Amino acid sequence: MRWFRKDRPPEVWEAAVQPDGDIEAAQRIREICVSAAAIAERMAAPGGRKADAAKSSEAERYQAAIKRALEIARTMSDDDMRDVSVSQIIALCVKVNHLKTARVLLRAIQSEQTRAGLIADHPALADQEAAN
Repeated sequence: MRWFRKDRPPEVWEAAVQPDGDIEAAQRIREICVSAAAIAERMAAPGGRKADAAKSSEAERYQAAIKRALEIARTMSDDDMRDVSVSQIIALCVKVNHLKTARVLLRAIQSEQTRAGLIADHPALADQEAAN
């Protein structure tokens, strides 16, 4: 029966569209991060009977979003735009408590000002930064 089979629309990060320039890439990363932030909120919320299965499904979607955003960020040539885009990805990682990934990405940011702003916004990143 077709009534009960729901085809979900493709996610923002599942589209095979390659951005043409740095501005378009930054916008695409922002869209991915906003969409993945909604997933992160659902992962943090307490669930009902099928909470574990739903959280593992959401975690897979979240990981796919992060992977695609990083692939797009890797293609960017403007250092400042890439730093801002990576900082959005780091904020998303901190939201889901993936601090190991966030700390690795923090090292990829070249601008000291952007790095200091992230550490000020997310003090959990400063703990590991002080240890290095």
